Amino acid sequence: MFGALRNKWNRKGLKDERFDFLFMDDNSGEVVVFDCETTGLNPKKDEIISIGAVKIKDNRILTNESIHIYIKQEKQISHESITIHKIRHCDLEHAVTIEKAIEKFLHFIEGRTLAGYYLEFDVAMINKYTKRMYGITLPNKQEEVSAIYYDKKIPTIPQGNIDLRFETIIEDLALPKLQAHDALNDAVMTAMIYLKLKNTKSLRRT
Repeated sequence: MFGALRNKWNRKGLKDERFDFLFMDDNSGEVVVFDCETTGLNPKKDEIISIGAVKIKDNRILTNESIHIYIKQEKQISHESITIHKIRHCDLEHAVTIEKAIEKFLHFIEGRTLAGYYLEFDVAMINKYTKRMYGITLPNKQEEVSAIYYDKKIPTIPQGNIDLRFETIIEDLALPKLQAHDALNDAVMTAMIYLKLKNTKSLRRT
């Protein structure tokens, strides 16, 4: 009930009716897994450098239906940030503005459920721009893969701490590793985690 009320209030703030589709019921049967590479970990002051997203349907990762958007930066990217995602300012010569990136992302996700690893941060980064540009935050349903992993893992370690690091989850689920800190690669790996967890009743002890 509270979710419906929150979405109703959110929808009232929509300043651009072109994006009313975000609030419509989704019948695609698809989930969008996405990831953002950013200049830092503070949504209030940091910026998005790239967005990677891929769709899942019928237990398949639709890699042919994915997006990988690079975004122009007004400020120089810090050395600390470059060492993580390996994206330099000169690599963004053909990148798009944040406005175009957000618009493309919203048309890609539409009303689909969103999934991700520590999704709250990525959603907060997107919301910073959608709030400014369109007066709304993302109304989509959201699924956090680390929470799904925790719920399936905790019965095997009732008295222990569960390691929720991305690399640990990938290894525990015996999934292939792609080059990390690439938005699309991270989205694809997260999609693999999501599918493996959705199709696994319980996880083994470690």
